[in-house]
Amino acid sequence: MSDAITRAAEVLKGHRDSIDRLDAILVYTLGERFKHTQAVGKLKAEHALPPSDPAREEQQIARLTELASQADLDPEFAKKFLNFIIQEVIQHHKQHQS
Repeated sequence: MSDAITRAAEVLKGHRDSIDRLDAILVYTLGERFKHTQAVGKLKAEHALPPSDPAREEQQIARLTELASQADLDPEFAKKFLNFIIQEVIQHHKQHQS
């Protein structure tokens, strides 16, 4: 292999190692987040509160869209991702109320 190809392979490995570490951080972070949302769902069920809070959801979407812009992440992608998470959380909250 040429030096350029060897160097490219090393750089690629470094990027992939970083991606793998970041994926692990994302999974553990989501795990922690869902522990809290599960607790919120139980609390809501105990006090007969609705499983969703549209005002809070709207605030979160606006806040995270702004954070995405600051982080050079496509705000539309961030919105889609957060909406997916919110829908999962609402489903969990509904399960606690059944």
